[in-house]
Amino acid sequence: MPVHRPGSARRRLVASLAAAGLAVLSLALPASARSADVPTRGSAYMGMGVLAHDGQSGTPSSGDATQTEGVDVSGHQGNVAWSTLWNSGVKWAYVKATEGTYYTNPYFAQQYNGSYNIGMIRGSYHFATPDTTSGATQANYFVDHGGGWSGDGKTLPGALDIEWNPYGAACYGKTQSGMVTWIRDFLNQYKARTGRDAVIYTATSWWTQCTGNYGGFASYNPLWIARYASDPGTLPAGWAYYTMWQYTSSGPTVGDHDKFNGAYDRLQALALG
Repeated sequence: MPVHRPGSARRRLVASLAAAGLAVLSLALPASARSADVPTRGSAYMGMGVLAHDGQSGTPSSGDATQTEGVDVSGHQGNVAWSTLWNSGVKWAYVKATEGTYYTNPYFAQQYNGSYNIGMIRGSYHFATPDTTSGATQANYFVDHGGGWSGDGKTLPGALDIEWNPYGAACYGKTQSGMVTWIRDFLNQYKARTGRDAVIYTATSWWTQCTGNYGGFASYNPLWIARYASDPGTLPAGWAYYTMWQYTSSGPTVGDHDKFNGAYDRLQALALG
């Protein structure tokens, strides 16, 4: 027959209450603090951090100079209805090709070739993860998996998507000078492989925080600014104008819509180099 110990019941009650308290505390934590909400590597896309840190749903003002509508897509969009976009006036597209050295977009062929076949000028982009491998290593991976360039008049230079880290610290654990070095490493290797200067996609607030608002790339690398508002706002140091502007993540057919800062013939000139 078991011996009754009055203290054991109290200990069980205390343990039960403590477990319940931990469960309630876990539910009270913000989503960002729960490890289960950290995205899966490879799932990042252009502008992923803009809404969280710097974003609204943008509507460009009607007073803008002549601009040419574009979109950017990733694996999140799956098979894209390119004819619908073309008929709505979209004339160019960027497609996510790679991320780090561990991910390639499974829908890349449909998106990259589909936009080309419907008549668009298109290019590809790389989502940078400066905390995983060097800039040159990622540039090589990008070029080897869809990020190349050809002078066919329908292919835009590759774009480096450098923005908030969706998997951890905003600046990927790098100092401002370390980040500038990483970006330069990527850009130099991309040009060595393709003969073209890559486009830099970023947001002014991230660029200021993580590079110290470095202005040394503006002479050669076109700027693709991200800002979901009625205008692109203050640009990063060195750039007197933007080449492209991602102005919304809630556009028609696919969410991310962009403006090329010029008429269609200037877009063609960028493609030709």
